[in-house]
Amino acid sequence: MLNSVRPDFKPDALIWIPSGTFQNSLRQVEIGESLLSRTETLASFRELGPPDLCHVIKSTGKSGQKDIGSYHYVSGVDASSSASLAAYLNSLTYAVEDSQAWFSKSITWKRYLTVFGQNSCFNAFSRVDMRVDVKIPGGVQAYVVDVRGERHDATPEFWQETYLSAMLRAILYADDVNYRLAGYRKLDPITTPEGEIRFLQAAEALFMKGWQLGSDPEIQVASVVSNHLSSGVLKYFGDSFRYDQAVNLFEKLHAKEPDVASLLAQAYIGMNEEVKGVQIIASALRENPQAYTLLHVQCDFLRSKGKTDWALQLARQAVNCAPSEFATWAKLTEVYTELGMYDSALLTLNSCPMFTYNERDLHRMPTPSKTHLPIKQFIADSNILDEEGAKDTDADVALLRLPAPGLRGTFAKAYALLARLVSQIGWDELLKTRSAVFVMEEEYRAQKAAASTQTPTKESHVIMEDGSVRDSGVALSNGKHRQSADDDASTKGIQSPRGGQASAAGSVGSVPGTNNTLKPTASTPIPVIRVSTESDREKEHDELRKHGVDLNGADTISEHPSAEGSDAGDEHVQEITIGSEAGRALEKPVAAAANEEPEDNGGRTSPRPGDNKLPSSDGFSFSNKRLCERWLDNLFMVLYEDLRIWTIFRAEVAHYKTQHVAYRKTGTEWEILGELGLRLHHKEEAKEAFLRSLEQKFSAKAWMKLLEMFAEENDLQRSLNAAIRLTAYQHRWYQESSYPTAIAHHLYKLGRIHGHAKISYTILSMGLPEGLLNMMQGYLNYGKMFKVEGYDY
Repeated sequence: MLNSVRPDFKPDALIWIPSGTFQNSLRQVEIGESLLSRTETLASFRELGPPDLCHVIKSTGKSGQKDIGSYHYVSGVDASSSASLAAYLNSLTYAVEDSQAWFSKSITWKRYLTVFGQNSCFNAFSRVDMRVDVKIPGGVQAYVVDVRGERHDATPEFWQETYLSAMLRAILYADDVNYRLAGYRKLDPITTPEGEIRFLQAAEALFMKGWQLGSDPEIQVASVVSNHLSSGVLKYFGDSFRYDQAVNLFEKLHAKEPDVASLLAQAYIGMNEEVKGVQIIASALRENPQAYTLLHVQCDFLRSKGKTDWALQLARQAVNCAPSEFATWAKLTEVYTELGMYDSALLTLNSCPMFTYNERDLHRMPTPSKTHLPIKQFIADSNILDEEGAKDTDADVALLRLPAPGLRGTFAKAYALLARLVSQIGWDELLKTRSAVFVMEEEYRAQKAAASTQTPTKESHVIMEDGSVRDSGVALSNGKHRQSADDDASTKGIQSPRGGQASAAGSVGSVPGTNNTLKPTASTPIPVIRVSTESDREKEHDELRKHGVDLNGADTISEHPSAEGSDAGDEHVQEITIGSEAGRALEKPVAAAANEEPEDNGGRTSPRPGDNKLPSSDGFSFSNKRLCERWLDNLFMVLYEDLRIWTIFRAEVAHYKTQHVAYRKTGTEWEILGELGLRLHHKEEAKEAFLRSLEQKFSAKAWMKLLEMFAEENDLQRSLNAAIRLTAYQHRWYQESSYPTAIAHHLYKLGRIHGHAKISYTILSMGLPEGLLNMMQGYLNYGKMFKVEGYDY
């Protein structure tokens, strides 16, 4: 890479282009349309922003021939100054393949010369775009574009913020499946120890501004210690197990900001300095006992030592300190699950405040007229990728339409907690627990039908969402109730389940197709009301009141599952039998009576953590149960769909095995089944499915899952086999960075046991082509330069 733009460059001079170098690019219909699209969407970027946009204009230098514009995305480029960005733009002049026939065989890209380049790098701190224009011949101009499209001067403060923003994008989104684009080139963000020191200096200078960058989807409010900056520092040093550098940074920051103690303790524990970590936690908690991040670090430490009962007290205290944070409730749910307190775990999960997931900051681009994504020759010759086979996506519709893979953010985390719960106690027991702690639709309808036959002459009692029991209203002389202050609670009616789906959720062995719903009497019909928008709430209230339904906090008509869960569920009411003979039935859950109380400050009114004992009563009463949140009811349907498909799959496997017949699926189907097995914690079956998938097609997703499994099993040979294929795949799609990547993390995990020398010799013994060998040696070279554990043995 050149250090400066050549001032003597002439547009009429042809450039010698070295053979074997490549540059991916997308050709624009109109020159500059990519920049215009980026400028228009600057105001929509909420967090770290999109990757850098590199816009290039090429010309033949001859009059009468139209110039062409192209662009590509890039991350990992040094954005600390205009000179470094200009150097990258100038290097593209030499990074064009000599046989790129975009237009025809007679007009090659070799005759088109770069005459202008622009690099746009988003500053996530100040929410502006830092742009550098390079004219050949000419000079370099740097300026800032704000959300209104106005230009400003580039100050040193802007450059520092832009540099750190670019580094964090390269680190945090290195393997993010939601941050993938066509024509996206990824380079190593930090290549030398000096570059690492500069990164640490920038992180220290801007650490107190880190909350401006946003945070993970599970965090509602970003803070000094919970944001993308702290996550990026921990990920960069944690993936290579070099927490000593992070400790040095956090020690300096801890002197200025006591809240950094949680990060400092986490780093000390990560580098096996557990005594220091515990001392820091104890000291910090004496000063600030309400810091839930400190409580979580101590809770995780105790769980790792098998003291889960002690961790429970800390998790409860963390919920009391931050009741509006999803992370605190999720942690308490995990602890309850580990202790076998499944009813409390389900109640706590129901209390989790859920947040809307914000997609990654990616702007839409106009459709390019041409797309140029060349592949390096030695990768093509290796026959590793099999790109034609990878395009085969034929699969059963039922597998393609599973709703669970589409979950994001807090909903994905909540589903993972629910799946872990069902893996420990089973589906039937989970339904029993669900019906024991939540008001089910059948119970609600039966209670209302029984209550409608009696004339209310005294005050009745109902359970509120927080578990307290209150009066529903004061009886009047005419038999009607005066509404209490809670009568305006948010409620919605919904169509009752069909006859074949109305069995109670907690009953085991119910006969499919039998209507077990308690029918209301003719004198008090319960209306069928369609789920509508929030604007129809009052209309629904009026209709319910006409039929004598008292609208209090507990008398909420049952919530129907989400569209994606119900559509699939309605088609499968029959029992699923295992094998060719009759077996156990996988019972479909019916909807629980949903809670639709409005949220308060991003959280929900919730039972007190640790309140395991529900109020008791003689006979059935709503006072010993709580209302199920709509989203959790939907997640039960999502989980049911996963279990139903998995049960059918395992039944078919068993049947074909007994018949001594080969069980056949497409490569895509095996891949989906492998992911399904992992979601449901069937690791060995998932591994088998991924291996079967790779027998039919190349799948980077399957190889990555297998690499993780092989590394956990300490299987060096098979791990390297997977790492080689994944490295070739990533380089084929211009992901040229060695670290931080998931591949490097798993290799360094193996290096701590076997040493880098053994890894290097094993790679040499595999007889790889020179190009692939150099790519694999890149991981070891990084480990040697930055002294990753295992580099010296």
